[in-house]
Amino acid sequence: MTGLLLPIWKRLPNGSTRVYRLQTDAGERIIGRKVLAAWVANVLASDTPTLAPDAAFAALMEGRTVLDLAEDLQLRRVRVMGAHRIELSGFNETMRDRLRAYGLFGEIISWKLRMFVPSDASGVEILAKVLDHYAIERIAEREAA
Repeated sequence: MTGLLLPIWKRLPNGSTRVYRLQTDAGERIIGRKVLAAWVANVLASDTPTLAPDAAFAALMEGRTVLDLAEDLQLRRVRVMGAHRIELSGFNETMRDRLRAYGLFGEIISWKLRMFVPSDASGVEILAKVLDHYAIERIAEREAA
C-alpha cells in the first residue's frame, strides 16, 4: 500500500506498522506499508472477493490467509508430519472423487480422510481448478501456523 497513508492509517491492518521509503531508478520517491494480499482483496472486492490462483497459493503457503469457499469448504495451511500443506476441509463424500480428479490427494490421518493441495509447482494449477468450481466467499487473515 503506497501513497498518502495518514488518512487511511486506522483502516490498515495492525499486523505490521513498519513504513517503507523507496526510491525508483527514475528518482521517484515512494512511501508505503506492507499489507497482505488477502487484505487488499477484501478491501477492493465489491460483493465477492477474488484472488488469482497464484496469489491465493502464495498467500495460503505463507500461512496468514484462510479462504472460505462455496459449499462450506475451507482452504488453510496446516502442519502435517513436519511439513506445511494446504488442506481443504469441509468436503463431503460426493465431492471426494471430483477433488481427486482436480489433483488433490487424500491421506487418512487419525481415522479421518483429509485432502490436500500439492505444495509443489502443480499446486497453483490444481488450486485454480478448485477455485473455478468453488468460488471464494471470504478471505480471512490469521496468525501464521
